[in-house]
Order: sequence, then structure tokens, then C-alpha cells
Amino acid sequence: MQIPVVRNILEANTNVADTLKTFFAQKGILVLNLMSSPGAGKTTLLERTLTDLRNELRMAVIEGDLQTDNDARRVAATGAQAVQINTEGGCHLTASQVQEALKSIDLTGLDILFVENVGNLVCPAEFDVGEDFKVALLSVAEGDDKPEKYPLLFHISAVMLLNKIDLLPYVDFDMDKASRHARTLNADISLFPVSARTSEGLTAWYDWLREKVRAKRA
Repeated sequence: MQIPVVRNILEANTNVADTLKTFFAQKGILVLNLMSSPGAGKTTLLERTLTDLRNELRMAVIEGDLQTDNDARRVAATGAQAVQINTEGGCHLTASQVQEALKSIDLTGLDILFVENVGNLVCPAEFDVGEDFKVALLSVAEGDDKPEKYPLLFHISAVMLLNKIDLLPYVDFDMDKASRHARTLNADISLFPVSARTSEGLTAWYDWLREKVRAKRA
């Protein structure tokens, strides 16, 4: 008996993601897929980044959440374009969802498109959305063993932002341990200890963004 084979969902997503990569390359738009646990500070980091760099870079955000447009409204308050995708229970964004969201964004002269993925350390890492780089955000309010426990995300991310370092005096978090685990998985990962609340450490993050925008435009 011949058993029909259903096309792999990941393969179908990859095909759309590859189309998006080509499209973004033609437009010269840097695309970053931002991933973390819920509450790690992705939206706060974006609010700070969009505000601090709005006079030199044109940026937009695609927001992914299970429900509500709370984060999109926070982003829009900075003056940046924001589009909300509600997954209605889905644990990650897909390339097709991002492709559809692009219809609501003016891409003219855009420098950076941030994709704030659904809060989850597992599913989003498995689905490309046409990004140039994946960015993992880990807050010090979480365990310092997160890279060890969720290796795929940190293995494939170009950047690990260690957020909420202003809380280090009050939490049990070993920065060296977290960094060591991440570098064991990915020797080339860029590590930026930051506080989106106080802006500590954000200069290095901004410099990385500027460098990647220049490279994308070259």
C-alpha cells in the first residue's frame, strides 16, 4: 500500500522565507527576528531602540502575540510603523504571516524591520520569517541556564541580549555562566548586557544595528 506523504510544514515555510529574503535584499532592508520568553522585555527594548534611533534610522515592527494589540500600540506610540499579528493560540510567527503583514507597511526607505515573535523559546526558533539575523533576548530575571536548556535558539542567533541587568543585585543570575553556555553553542554570538529600562549597555547594541544596516545597504 502506498502511503501519501504530506509536505513538511517547515519546508513550506522555508520556501516563503527564502522569497522574503530575496525581496528584503532587493530593498536593502535589514530584518531581525527578535525572540524571548514572555516578559523578558522585547517590547520595552524596541520602544527604547525606536525612540533613541528614530532620527537616524527608519524602522518598523511586526508584532506577534496570541491576543491583543497592546504591544503594537506601545510601538506605534514611538512614531514607528507597527502591524499586529494575532496567532490565536499559535506559538510562533510564520513566513506567510509576515508576508501578509508587509501589505500594511510602507517599505519606502525603510532601514530596519523588527519582527517581535511570540514569547516562546522553542517554536519561533524553528521557523524562519525571511530575517537576516535571529536575536535572542534573555532577562536576568530568568535562569542563567536558559541557553543550556533551550540550545537551538542560542545556537542559531547572531545576538544574545542579556536584559534587565539593573536587577542583577536582586536576582540570582550568573552572567558568566549564561554567556559561557551561549558561546559553547555558538562561538560567534554577539553578547550585549543591557537594561532597556535604564538604557545601560544599549550603545553597543545600537552600534551593532548601525553596522548591519550599512552592510545591508552596501
